Amino acid sequence: MSLRQPIDTYAREIGEEKQTSVHSGSIASTDKRKSALFTDFEDPNALRRLAGNIKDHTLHHLDRYLEQAEASLTRNGVTVHFADSGDDARNAVLSILREHEVSRLTKSKSMASEEIHLNPFLIENGIEVLESDLGEFILQLDGDEPSHIVRPIIHKNRREIARTFQRAGLADDYNDDPETITRRARVFLREKYMQAEAVITGGNFISAESGRVVLVTNEGNSRFGMAPSKLHIALIGIEKIVPTDRDLGVFLNLLGRSATGQQLTVYTEFIAGPKDDAQPSGPEEMHVVLMNHGRTDVLASNCREILRCIRCSACQNVCPVYRQASGHAYRSPYGGPIGAVLSPLLFGDRFPALADLPKASSLCGACNEVCPVDIPIPDLLLRLRHKAKQEHIPQPGDLPMAPFATLATSPMLWRTAMKASKTMNHLPLEAAPVRPLQDWLGQRTLPDSHGGDFRRWMKDRGKGDAGISSTATQRK
Repeated sequence: MSLRQPIDTYAREIGEEKQTSVHSGSIASTDKRKSALFTDFEDPNALRRLAGNIKDHTLHHLDRYLEQAEASLTRNGVTVHFADSGDDARNAVLSILREHEVSRLTKSKSMASEEIHLNPFLIENGIEVLESDLGEFILQLDGDEPSHIVRPIIHKNRREIARTFQRAGLADDYNDDPETITRRARVFLREKYMQAEAVITGGNFISAESGRVVLVTNEGNSRFGMAPSKLHIALIGIEKIVPTDRDLGVFLNLLGRSATGQQLTVYTEFIAGPKDDAQPSGPEEMHVVLMNHGRTDVLASNCREILRCIRCSACQNVCPVYRQASGHAYRSPYGGPIGAVLSPLLFGDRFPALADLPKASSLCGACNEVCPVDIPIPDLLLRLRHKAKQEHIPQPGDLPMAPFATLATSPMLWRTAMKASKTMNHLPLEAAPVRPLQDWLGQRTLPDSHGGDFRRWMKDRGKGDAGISSTATQRK
């Protein structure tokens, strides 16, 4: 996780081209989601509530379902590792790779690996790592970071990508045709798949009942990665457990529609373990690393509902703040409303440095309305704001509220202040004598004050109503 400037500062300095890419991409995804859900289901909100209840039940009994999942995976021939911290997870993966003398591998898209910066760690230890998801591959060429959970290069347009390919030597000429870009990437990646000695993936779900690991992709890159590799390592957060195979139907119906507006993601794989004798290709050995990395701390907090998240990005797409600021403003692998809640919790040791994220919200409630597992994100944002207040962490634009409280609870002082407020229309507010007030006004354009006008209008109206009432009484 890189710690850049606060989100409000980053948002003000974002380039117009990047903002346009993020804004238009987010709106398109939101429109597709709405069309897919409300066309296919009579009451999609009932399905969302069902999914939320299943996740809540699982989280309340996570210890039991983790034990069941471990037993099911082991029965399927999978070796299970538990990693309490990010360091534990990185070292577990490295140990498995060294045991098998792996020097090069391909990797499917994984937010869990982004959390713990797995790629640079493995590269530092002499292992060649190649991202095989097209978006992640482009980011790797650029030395960039994802700005969206599902569409990691939402902040880039095709002209930038074409220049990246030319600079990286994947193209002799500049060509920003999407089909040409994709074909060039495919030619390069297919050779790398055949050279790889292992594949690392994430996992969208694990069925505790059957031990199946579910992977959903739109490019089939995880299949390409697994086919020639002898070793498969899946790095998965412990919250990805679901109780039964039947539950998977609920989540898969919601995930594709919420993420990309598809009825079902193009490639949905149910991996029951290493290949058997009847299969012509595939990994001969499979390891699942179940990663905690702060999740049990979140489970014990008053924001545990955030662990329902299935990483669909619907809340990012609909959020007006995310559309303006982009994912990089959140200084974490997770941007948007999900990142504003999850990042300060997961990276708890750096909470003071991320405590501004919960304030990066208008609290409009749109994130909750689109969440496929019905997470009350606005409520969680308020709880984290309260936590920052309790811990006396200064926030961008904070003003001391005690003077306002005194003013607002004294009718006489309030009336006087309202009348005097008109003088502010003629003062150079940007030169306010108090620094916090300067900072606050530097981020806002205030309208002209009309203090006292409403009270005067109400008073005059009251007199008129009283006269009418009196006349009406006399007539009776």
